[in-house]
Amino acid sequence: MFDSSRHAITSSRDWVEYFRENANRQREIPWHIGPDAPPDELAEIAASLRAWQLGETSDGSHLLASGNDYAARIGDPDFVDAVRLFIAEEQRHGNNLGRFLDLAGIERAESDWGDTIFRKFRYFVPRMEVWATPVVMVETHALVYYNAIRFATRSRVLKAICGQILADEVAHIRFQCERLAILHRDRSPVALAATNLIHRGMFAGITLAVWVGHRRALRAGGYGFDRYWNRSWRLMGRAWRLMAPGAYEWRPTVATA
Repeated sequence: MFDSSRHAITSSRDWVEYFRENANRQREIPWHIGPDAPPDELAEIAASLRAWQLGETSDGSHLLASGNDYAARIGDPDFVDAVRLFIAEEQRHGNNLGRFLDLAGIERAESDWGDTIFRKFRYFVPRMEVWATPVVMVETHALVYYNAIRFATRSRVLKAICGQILADEVAHIRFQCERLAILHRDRSPVALAATNLIHRGMFAGITLAVWVGHRRALRAGGYGFDRYWNRSWRLMGRAWRLMAPGAYEWRPTVATA
C-alpha cells in the first residue's frame, strides 16, 4: 500500500468494494481465553488503551456531514458510502478494544484531553482537507502505537486486536492520502510548499502530544523517545509521498473540487 511508483487514484467505488470485502476477512480474535494479561503488564498500558479506545469510537456524524457536502460538490456519491464504511471500520477497532478493556476489568474512558483537542480541531472547519489531514497523521502514529502494544503485552487477545488494526490502518492511510492528493492537485508549487510546511509543523505537534499522553505504554513496547520520533517521521514521510499529486497518473474524470 506504500508503493512509491506512479499509479492511478483508486475510485470511491473501488474503496467501497475494498471496505466491504475487508469487513468479511477479519482475523480471528480468541475472546474465549479472556484478557490473558498479568496485572503488572496492564498497569503499564491500561490508561493509554483507555484513551486510544475512546478515540476510535466517534459516531462519525461530523465526518459524514462533511463527506456528503464534498461528494455533492464533486459529483461522487460513492465517496459517501466509502466514508461510511471507513467509519464502521474505525468503530470496529474501538469496539474490540472496548471489549478487551471490559474483559480485563478496566473501566472505559469517558473523556481524554488528547481526544478532545483532536476532535475540536477537526470540527472547527468542516472541510474534507481539515478532516483528512490530522486523521492521516494520527493513523500514522497508530502504526507505531499498536506495534508497541503488541510487544508490550503477552495477551493473545490484545495481540490479535492490534494485528487487525495495523492491517486496516495501512489502507486507511492510503484512503486519506489519495483524497488529499486530489484536493492538492491544482495547487501551485508555492501553495504546495506552504501546505507541506504547515503539515510538518502539525505533525511535530501531534507527535509530541502522542508521546506525552502515551509514553508509558510506548516505552513498555520498546519505543524510547528517539525510536518513537524517528519511526513516526519515517512513516509519515511515506504518507507524504502518497499524498503528493505528482505520485499519480491523473485521469480526466477525477474531480478535484
